[in-house]
Amino acid sequence: MNSLPERGDIVRIRLGPLPAWVVCHPQLVHRMLVDTHTFDKGGPQYDRLRTLMGDGLVTSRQDTHRRQRRLLQPRFHATRVAAYTELMAAETAALCDAWRPGQRIDVSAAMMTLTTRVTSRVLLSDTLDEAAAAELRNCLSTVVRGLFVRTVVPLDAPFRIPLPANRRYRRALARLHALVDAAVAQRRADAPRDDLLGTLLAAERGADGPPITGREVHDHLITLLLTGVETTALCLASLFSLLARHPQAERRVHAEVDAVLGGRAPTTADLPSLVHTGNAVTETLRHSPPGWLFTRVTTEETELGGCRLPRGATVLYSPYLLHHDPASFPDPERFLPDRWLPGAAAAVPQGAMLPFAAGNRKCIGDAFAVAEATVALATVAGRVRLRHLPGPPVRPRPAVTLGPRSLVMTCEPRTDRPQDLSDPKGR
Repeated sequence: MNSLPERGDIVRIRLGPLPAWVVCHPQLVHRMLVDTHTFDKGGPQYDRLRTLMGDGLVTSRQDTHRRQRRLLQPRFHATRVAAYTELMAAETAALCDAWRPGQRIDVSAAMMTLTTRVTSRVLLSDTLDEAAAAELRNCLSTVVRGLFVRTVVPLDAPFRIPLPANRRYRRALARLHALVDAAVAQRRADAPRDDLLGTLLAAERGADGPPITGREVHDHLITLLLTGVETTALCLASLFSLLARHPQAERRVHAEVDAVLGGRAPTTADLPSLVHTGNAVTETLRHSPPGWLFTRVTTEETELGGCRLPRGATVLYSPYLLHHDPASFPDPERFLPDRWLPGAAAAVPQGAMLPFAAGNRKCIGDAFAVAEATVALATVAGRVRLRHLPGPPVRPRPAVTLGPRSLVMTCEPRTDRPQDLSDPKGR
């Protein structure tokens, strides 16, 4: 990927027998993303994702996207995100309470546990018990691992062979759909609740307009689970890995968390003061973006950057590629949270930083994800340090998402942290 810009702003490649075009220049990528009528969601990636997510918010075509966005957007309004921060902090604190000094922590699995708990509670309240939530987490991990090869290989035949990996994928996919269907069925029998599933079931009844179908309820939940769980978990795993390898940045986060929070749980009001903590999250999204490769499809013949693209052309862009362009980010391989201090951040070119896309198809949960990662980092950093095991760093393996999937670290207590004065035992 990093070699492509040397070949031009738009580079023609092949995906198996099919041609595709990779857009390498940030301004051209931005132009493509805001022109959603010409560059619609499509291509091999979204064709495969539709078999999993159905016609949800991520995979829907432009003609149905606006209606879906209007339905879900109120749940991701800033006031709603603010209300979720207490939940995020409580779930992170509960996770940390189970860690012991010197214990080896599977950080990748722990972050999946955290984001599954937070996302499922936001979507479904307490409809899923602990066993169902754990099964949901395992199913999501298996499905996401199997999706990448299915998006880049344009043939179905290899995936119909009853190999162990194919059987695991099919079992996990079937079980994932069954868990969501069971949660929906249970809630239809219960009293209404003020969560996202409650919003969807009200829309199914036609409470505020034309009713949506039961299939749409299912597809929206699958979409939000898949996009809201693993991406944030991988961001957090990458974040803790990077901080452990950059002690100066880690010390700044610890000092800031101690000064701002003083041992208590973070709240929404604290987030603007957690500058270095937020910058560490932003720099992780630049350095190791969980969503690293996306596709669009042209709805008509068009021109982009002097290149004629036929109707139905598959066009790719990579946030990873853009975020590692030295023209936009000097010394791009280095983890430098200070890039995002106000004066430095203003110099970033338009379209160079795209962890959540742009235009009207920008990720609906971007503010939610950033808040969740910031609250989780502040909560963990106020309690413990996570240290790498001896040995060389493990390179992340690309799948539909990018990040460490088997990161094991050692937990060390932060003996220098301030104690919460509201707790007489100093816990």
